[in-house]
Amino acid sequence: MWDKDDWQQFFEMAQRRWQKHRPPRPVAPSGVNRVLPVVGFSLSELDDAGINSRAAQRLGLPVDAARFGAYSANVLALRDFVRLVRRPN
Repeated sequence: MWDKDDWQQFFEMAQRRWQKHRPPRPVAPSGVNRVLPVVGFSLSELDDAGINSRAAQRLGLPVDAARFGAYSANVLALRDFVRLVRRPN
């Protein structure tokens, strides 16, 4: 059972800026007209979107250093996410 402190922590987490705009999920192409979820964004996708690894960690973006190559849909999703997060409310 949750006590008062647990509920307070829950509501504080729910009000954080990154919780309002959840990070996109990375995907990779798998065959014709199919995509599969992957562990994280590749470093080249982050670079193409203009995000360094430290900023990705701060924004809560998953990073997979073992992946290589850049999937354009991931890059576009990252750019949109960064634009949303940086926009003042």
